[in-house]
Amino acid sequence: MIPTRFENQEVNLLDRLLSKDLISRDFSKANTASPSINIKEDEDKFSIEMEVPGFNKDDFTIELNHKELTISSEYKKDSEVEVGRYTRKEFSREAFQRSFTLPNTVDGEKVSAQYKNGVLQVDIPKREEAKPKPPKQITIN
Repeated sequence: MIPTRFENQEVNLLDRLLSKDLISRDFSKANTASPSINIKEDEDKFSIEMEVPGFNKDDFTIELNHKELTISSEYKKDSEVEVGRYTRKEFSREAFQRSFTLPNTVDGEKVSAQYKNGVLQVDIPKREEAKPKPPKQITIN
């Protein structure tokens, strides 16, 4: 059977629909990869910075259970493209979980977090007794 021009057009359309050029994909996040982090310590606190662009602050769960701080997220994205009679759907589920064991010197009741410009920052304040104090001068009697 000799394919008609219409049938060839359908095959070409199907090839285009299934090609990666028709739907833009973001391969910057792998399904199993953990986001990059920075951990900083200063006199008053520890800070964890996590690079997670494209998320919303509601996508994160941050839990403190005893001395273990866990940051997790599940990002769900469904896309659909229609070209002619064909529909292409793609489902994307990306999740991660990072856990950190906190030292006894932190105040777990005052942990705070903010998400801004693609960076999640979790601040973990130190207890007052753990903060460095200046040397005490002793007077001689």
